[in-house]
Amino acid sequence: MNLTAFAVRRWQVTLVAFVLLALLGVSAFLAIPRSVDPHFPIPTVVVTVILPGADAADMEETIAKPLEDVLQGLDKIDEIRSTSTDGTAVISVNFEHGTDAEQSLDRVVREVQSVRDRLPQGIQRIAFRRPRTTEAGVLQLALVSDTASWRRMAKFAEDMRDRLNVVRGVRSTSIDGAASPEVRVAIDAGRLAEARIAASAVATAIQQGGVDLPAGTLNSAGRRYNLDAGGAYRDVEAIRAVPVRAGDGRLVRVGDIATVDWSEAEQTHIARFNGHRALFVTVRQKDEADAGTLRNDLVAAIGRVRTQLPPDLKLEIGFDQSNDIQRKLAQLARDFAIALALVLVTILPLGFRPSLIVAISIPLSLAMGVLLLALLGYSLNQISISGFIISLGLLVDDSIVVTENIERHLRDGDTPTDAAINGTNEITAAVMGATGVLLFAFLPLTFLPEGAGDFVRGLPMAVLVTVASSLLVSLTIIPFVASKLLRPHAGAGNALLRWIMAGIHRIYAPILHRALDRPRTWFWAAMAVCVGAFALVPVLGFSLFPAAETPYFIVRVETPEGSTITATNRAVAQVAAILRRERVVANVMENAGRGNPQIFYNIFPREERARYGDIFVTMQDWDVRESPKLLKRLRTTLAAYPDARVTLVNFENGPPVEAPVAVRISGPDLAVLKTLSDRVGAALTQIRGLRDIDNPFAFDRVDMDLGLDAAKASLLGVAPGEARRAVRLAISGEQASRLRDNEGDTWPVTVRLPMATNQPVSALSSIYVPTLAGGSIPLLEIASPKLKSVPPLITRYKLQRTVTITAYNQPGVLTSNLNTAVTQRLAKIDLPAGYSFGIGGEAEAARRNFSGLGPIILLATFGIFGVLVLEFGRFRETMVVAGVIPLGTVGGLVAMLLTGNSLSFLAIIGFVALIGIEIKNSILLVDFTTQLRARGMPLREAIEKAGEIRFLPVLLTSVTAIGGLLPLALGGSSLYSPLAWVIIGGLISSTFLSRIVTPVMYLLAIRGEEAKRLAAAPIA
Repeated sequence: MNLTAFAVRRWQVTLVAFVLLALLGVSAFLAIPRSVDPHFPIPTVVVTVILPGADAADMEETIAKPLEDVLQGLDKIDEIRSTSTDGTAVISVNFEHGTDAEQSLDRVVREVQSVRDRLPQGIQRIAFRRPRTTEAGVLQLALVSDTASWRRMAKFAEDMRDRLNVVRGVRSTSIDGAASPEVRVAIDAGRLAEARIAASAVATAIQQGGVDLPAGTLNSAGRRYNLDAGGAYRDVEAIRAVPVRAGDGRLVRVGDIATVDWSEAEQTHIARFNGHRALFVTVRQKDEADAGTLRNDLVAAIGRVRTQLPPDLKLEIGFDQSNDIQRKLAQLARDFAIALALVLVTILPLGFRPSLIVAISIPLSLAMGVLLLALLGYSLNQISISGFIISLGLLVDDSIVVTENIERHLRDGDTPTDAAINGTNEITAAVMGATGVLLFAFLPLTFLPEGAGDFVRGLPMAVLVTVASSLLVSLTIIPFVASKLLRPHAGAGNALLRWIMAGIHRIYAPILHRALDRPRTWFWAAMAVCVGAFALVPVLGFSLFPAAETPYFIVRVETPEGSTITATNRAVAQVAAILRRERVVANVMENAGRGNPQIFYNIFPREERARYGDIFVTMQDWDVRESPKLLKRLRTTLAAYPDARVTLVNFENGPPVEAPVAVRISGPDLAVLKTLSDRVGAALTQIRGLRDIDNPFAFDRVDMDLGLDAAKASLLGVAPGEARRAVRLAISGEQASRLRDNEGDTWPVTVRLPMATNQPVSALSSIYVPTLAGGSIPLLEIASPKLKSVPPLITRYKLQRTVTITAYNQPGVLTSNLNTAVTQRLAKIDLPAGYSFGIGGEAEAARRNFSGLGPIILLATFGIFGVLVLEFGRFRETMVVAGVIPLGTVGGLVAMLLTGNSLSFLAIIGFVALIGIEIKNSILLVDFTTQLRARGMPLREAIEKAGEIRFLPVLLTSVTAIGGLLPLALGGSSLYSPLAWVIIGGLISSTFLSRIVTPVMYLLAIRGEEAKRLAAAPIA
């Protein structure tokens, strides 16, 4: 007893099994995590090293290069990039795709720690970070107050962080934009000079007095006592009481020569929310968490926090990712419902009962698909839901074919049970072959390499699990239900079905008859159409991923090199005021000194620099027609801002890309690199369609060289390094210890000489340096300060100094065309020996990702051919079936042209998927023709009869697939609309052209063999 016979005759087992699978599917749907975009690993580790006081050249030479050298020796390294700026070096280590991210982090940490003792003294911090797509904040909160002290705000923020971190599904919570509270020891220079004490001596005394070491334990009379010897500072008075020995040998207290009180460190990140002073609290989710459920739990926790806030503090939700999730998933749910309705309408020609049977396969297949997708660890997001929508039109194909064949057996006189078993068994091989072909078309797509493959993998996986489920349903539950619902009848179906069949006989049959009379002419005419369609490829152009169409965006502000954070903050405030005037703007989150906390999966926050500012803007909603116009108008307005470079950045789908257009210039000498970067920047400005061209070497910055005379300092009794320490104490201050308050929180204790915020150069004359004899000398006796021109930053790529010039494309301009123009311009620039150009950005990402499509297409093609050969057992029928492939390509390319889409990554995936769908339909025709010939029917008659009989099921399967895809295509999404249009256009051309071309090819392939068979047959 085969599977179908078992399912029909032991229908009780079949019913129980499928009810169980359906319930499990519903349970999986309720529990599966939801997100806007898929989460995928990023094989990158970022190392950040902070060394205060070092310039970019020092950071490159002493930090970046040594770490690059040691990290380059790790296995599976793809590339290493580094950026050195004042006091900061950021080394980005990119591993080959597929490398375990956690193990990569451990290996990088181990290698860096192994050379820690060879790095400069004075490193303040070495941080390691593994970028994650889930690092994007699900909530960005703003704690707002114009009057509260930073210490109070920081305290409330930290308490809130502790509460939010324990919410199930929270990975971490960060606090940004707060001025760090500190205990400041502001030394009085006059009193210091009277006491003949060096400022460094005060810092050393506080450091030694604040050492918190356990003194041990005492055992007495059978009791054990922990000995508290003091040490850690518990209040400000303890710091004021620290003794310092004066130059004449007497002891003075720190409070006698300095003011000790609570203060705030200099802000390196200034934040505002809708124009008001604020700090940001950003919550990030764990990989497996459901964003919607997490958001509800967080809002409940935030509500409890709000009840405990004092009147002068407000807690606002600036960004809520779940709003975007709900909007996109609701849109996709609407598309899904429309697609379902269209699919149900398209199967009505089968009649009410057959349509009802086919319709049963939809919820069952989807429930099983969701169950399998959840078990495989995927989430429900816009990519996987698109896969389910695509599969809607495909999962009914097998059920349509099976039901239609059962109906035919009933018309021939079989009982319902026999018709269900015999009708299904008759086409089981064809259905399994057709579905196998479809699965082989999508299966290789799950192995797409690089980040683009990770991003789209949920789509083919959703199609695979759903279509595979539909195959099982069509061979088991559909025959069982058909045996119970269908009744024997002699008619040729309902009135609508008879009308369609009559139309097929009246219109299609004569055309096919004429084509079979002149098969070569029709075949070559079809091939000419196919070849001509490929001329559209260069017209369409290529792209990777489109804009994300999110109701939020970022405005980046960059003030001139050398600007203070005060100047940047002023520019950010003025630009934010322009943005707040827009009616559709909901919230404006301002950041000066660094980037906004990460709120999108593929855009990471910029590191701290005084000249950087980010403004994160959320809109009330995204309107497909109006929002792009708003962004275009704002981009024009902001570009005219006079005191800073202001650019508006859209969020892009897909894996991280530095910019759509990126030109790398590599070579050893910074001066030559600057000259070349200026020439490249000038060339890019002449290319129409480019905007926001950024050359980081366009302007040098001016710094001051202290010009210390080490020999003279030694003669005057100044210890090595003492002069630099004196300058740091005066200009930046020095953290000498930490204070632990009554609540257990610790705060830095900073020693500094009080100087004006805007220090003139003459301020150096007020700095004194201690000598070994106990006295002090003016700094300017051993220093000759002078101005010098230095590069603002030094970037390296693959162990070479590299300048990267980036640019964005104007809306509607293809990046592939711009990169072609850029390449042509670069070819006209002469390069000195040892220097080279490289194209990065989207062109490089496209090379990486599209290069992986070649093996994928080969795998899909040979997999499909293997299934066909296995089914037909010969190459002739296999080649006839495969001949349908170019026919669909024609329609797909024309659809791209008519809808104004380019050949994006997902569009090309659509072409690969189209191959399987086309061949699936073609198999039904060729297989039935072969069956008729095996029954003794002449070749020509078998071709014409099979063409008529199989026209309706092929037409219905194509129409249902088109109906399922129409909502995606008409929805206007720039991400998956091109994929839908490719398949729709391909199915339209393939359905009608293949009804002629496939029979013609069958005749050309088989008629020679048929003639030999007839000639060898005995004459009756």
